[in-house]
Amino acid sequence: MIAPGIFLAYRRNAGPGTWSVKCHGWLKRFGLADDHEDANGESVMTYWQALERAKSLARAGEGNSEQPISVAKAVDAYEADLETRGGRRYNATQLRLHLTDALKSKTVALLTERELRDWRAGLLKKELKPSSADRIGRALKAALALAARNDKRITNTAAWQNGLKKLPDSEVARNVILPDEAVTALVSGSYDEDRDFGLLIDVLAETGARESQVFRLTPADLQDHLTAPRLMMPTSRKGKNRKVEYRPLPISTRLAKALRQQAGDRAAHVLLFDKIWNLATTFRPVVERMGLGPEVTPYALRHSSIVRQLLKGVPTRVVAAHHDTSVAMIEKNYSRYIIGDPSEALTRATLLNFQNVPRLADVAPLERLAS
Repeated sequence: MIAPGIFLAYRRNAGPGTWSVKCHGWLKRFGLADDHEDANGESVMTYWQALERAKSLARAGEGNSEQPISVAKAVDAYEADLETRGGRRYNATQLRLHLTDALKSKTVALLTERELRDWRAGLLKKELKPSSADRIGRALKAALALAARNDKRITNTAAWQNGLKKLPDSEVARNVILPDEAVTALVSGSYDEDRDFGLLIDVLAETGARESQVFRLTPADLQDHLTAPRLMMPTSRKGKNRKVEYRPLPISTRLAKALRQQAGDRAAHVLLFDKIWNLATTFRPVVERMGLGPEVTPYALRHSSIVRQLLKGVPTRVVAAHHDTSVAMIEKNYSRYIIGDPSEALTRATLLNFQNVPRLADVAPLERLAS
């Protein structure tokens, strides 16, 4: 016993011994003893280091008798939270596939920056693209952040904030932009698969919305004006702002008619579409029939919608509002498309004319003109 109700336990093994903390009936191993190698204060500890770590782990949340949460349990809680918020459970299931057994069993409160960085480096060694490794790392960061919000004993948030920083190569934009003919062909091919699925892809293509937004649409969101129908599209729940607002998006009378048929006799607040957790997998046969590559996913419809509006001269702020994003993100990821035909006409009128070059004697310096 090292403090009232707190015990430091040592187990002698064939190799190095292990340190554990026992408190309120639970027992949790948290490190190795320095039996065969020098202590580093993280994974290998002296008796005195283990004593302080045990007290810190047990006392960080006085009155909390629950065993400190492991990474595996944190991912489970993250998955449940995604389901509650209508998010993509796929983020958690995909993350779980890439966690090692050692990391799954690790206590969140004892995670270190080094082991998280090494884990993500291992993903790259498995030949995952930097963008994929970064996306999986962000899912783990979200799971660990949720665990920290729910348990005040977890104070090592810097471990994943620093250990799972964005990889440099993951910032390279790989947005797939499709011509209008390819978009319409994909929509038509999706209707050939299944009417409900085709309508879902149709809405994604025409509005440029995210999957998570479209899956929350209800009959009440369809403003079925005869000549100018609109969809009241719910905003996404990205970032810290969880408040859902609704933005009117214009849609064609053709799509409005199809959505009206889809609504049928449904109650006003019943979802229009059944949830498809991995839409890209369902979409892939349509893509393959058209001879397109695996990089074409439903998200390419959103990229294409943004670029289509930019090239038509729609103001960047309007494009950002329509697609539930920011001007900064539009400029960062689609800046090369912002100069469309209308912009070109404006800037072309400012080009210098070298057909009638004046004589230098006829040119007055600006300072003389100003005086």
